Amino acid sequence: MKKAIAAGLVILILVFTATASASSGTAVNPLITMVFLEGVYGTSLKADMAQTLESATDRSMKKLDEIYRNYVGYDFTPGYALVSLTNGDTLMLTIGSSFILLSGSATLTVTGGTVINVTTGCEVASGIMLERYQRYFCAENTTALITANSSSTGQVDGYYLAEGSGISFPNRPHPVFRDVREANWFYAAVDFVFNNGLFQGMTATTFSPGTSMTRGMFVTVLHRLDSVPATGAAGAFTDVQDPAQYYYNAVIWANANNIVTGYGDGTFRPNASVTREQMATIMHRYAKYKDRDMRTLVTEFDNFPDRNDVSDYAVDAMHWAVSWRVITGSDGKLLPRDTATRAQVAQIIYNYVERVGTG
Repeated sequence: MKKAIAAGLVILILVFTATASASSGTAVNPLITMVFLEGVYGTSLKADMAQTLESATDRSMKKLDEIYRNYVGYDFTPGYALVSLTNGDTLMLTIGSSFILLSGSATLTVTGGTVINVTTGCEVASGIMLERYQRYFCAENTTALITANSSSTGQVDGYYLAEGSGISFPNRPHPVFRDVREANWFYAAVDFVFNNGLFQGMTATTFSPGTSMTRGMFVTVLHRLDSVPATGAAGAFTDVQDPAQYYYNAVIWANANNIVTGYGDGTFRPNASVTREQMATIMHRYAKYKDRDMRTLVTEFDNFPDRNDVSDYAVDAMHWAVSWRVITGSDGKLLPRDTATRAQVAQIIYNYVERVGTG
C-alpha cells in the first residue's frame, strides 16, 4: 500500500513539474492551476490528439480505399447515394457499408460475417426480405449481397459492387471522380475540363477539388487548351530544365509566347501554388496571344471591397477578367493573393471558353 501511495506521489510530482515549465503561473499562485490544466494545457492536448487521430485515420482510409477499389474492384460513395435496380440486379456490400430499401422488394444474403439492422438493433439472418426504410449495416469482416426481386430503389453508403443492366445512380458522384457530385457548384466545369482533356485526376478516382493548383499545373492546362503546340525554344527558367517534368514543354511554350515571365531571380517556381491575381494575369496574356477581344467592358471591379489589394502588375488583367466574368469573385471578394483550388481553376477555364472563346 505504501509503495502504491509513493508511486502515485512520484507521478503527481512528475506531472506538475512537466507542466509547470509550460506556465509561469501568477504572482498570487505561481504553481500550476486547474484553470491552466483545463484551459491552455487541456486545449493544446486535445488539439494534438485530434491531429494525430485524424492523420492516422486518413492513412487507414487511404489504405482501405486502395484495397477495396484497386484490388477488389469495389466502387465507393461517401454518403447515401440513391440507386435504382431492376429485377435481378445486385449490390455486393462490405465492411462499413449500409443499404436502405425505399421501394420495391429485395433479398439480403449474408456471404460472410454479420449484418446488423441498425433500425431495430438486431442481427439479421441470411436470406431475409428487406424491410423498407430500415438500415442494414455490414459489420467487421462482412460481405452481403442485395438482390432486387422487382424494380426497386434504395440508398447505398460505403463500398459496393453493382451488377446488372438496370442499375442507375440518379444522384451519384461524377462517373469518374467519386469526390465530384452533381450538386457541387463546380460539377459542370469539372466535367468539361476532364472530358476535353484539360485536367486529369489527382488519382484514377479522385479529382481533389479543394487542392491548391500549382503554377506548373495551371500552365499545363492552358497548353492543353491550345492543343499542345510544340516550341523549339530553350528553357529560360533555372528551375525548369528537366524535360522529364510534366510541365516542362508547357512552361517553355508559355514563356516563348509571353504568357508567363517568371520571377526576377530567373525562376518560374512550378510547384508554388498559383494565386488568383497570377491566374488572372496569365489568362489575360493567353487571351492576347489567342487574339481575343481585350476590351475591358463595364466591370464590377470597383464594387469589390478588396480591389486595392490587387498588385499593380495584375490590375489591368483583373479588370479584364472581371468584366468578361472569367473571374466572378469568391464570397463577394476578389481575394487576389489567395491561392486557387483545382475546382476554382476548372470553373475559370470553363468561364473563359464559354465567354471569351478558344480562338
